[in-house]
Amino acid sequence: MNGSPGRLIVGAQAADYPGWREWQSSPAMRFNGAVMGRMLVRPEGDIGAVLRMFPGEIHANVVGTVHGGVILALVDIALFATMAVHQLGDASAAVTLDVSNQFIGPAAIGLPLDAATEILRQTRRIVFMRGLVVQEGATVASFSASVRKFEPR
Repeated sequence: MNGSPGRLIVGAQAADYPGWREWQSSPAMRFNGAVMGRMLVRPEGDIGAVLRMFPGEIHANVVGTVHGGVILALVDIALFATMAVHQLGDASAAVTLDVSNQFIGPAAIGLPLDAATEILRQTRRIVFMRGLVVQEGATVASFSASVRKFEPR
């Protein structure tokens, strides 16, 4: 594997989840696909998106709930999914500047886990976002972040 740039892709409609699209990265063997597994994305109005993952045993911590690092990874990936859904520059080339996260409750293995993100403001170079990580109506974490965007290649 080389260090060549990859791409983030809002893919085809998910046949088993109406209204959701496959969220993919290319090459698939990089972190998003290799570690996080299948993810889906859907827009939420004019300023938001939801990224869904399906946590399995590989995502568990020592007590059997979703590892905090996996939740933070979901949050980070959700920022770029939101940018891609709303076509805010080249999400594949964007970089996270900062993330503030508060863990609120545990997330179970085997149940879909959603990161719902909303765009608060964008400037020419920065997108400010916030959101919640939710599982079956229970809040797992809250977050705020800023991402440096770039124009499409």
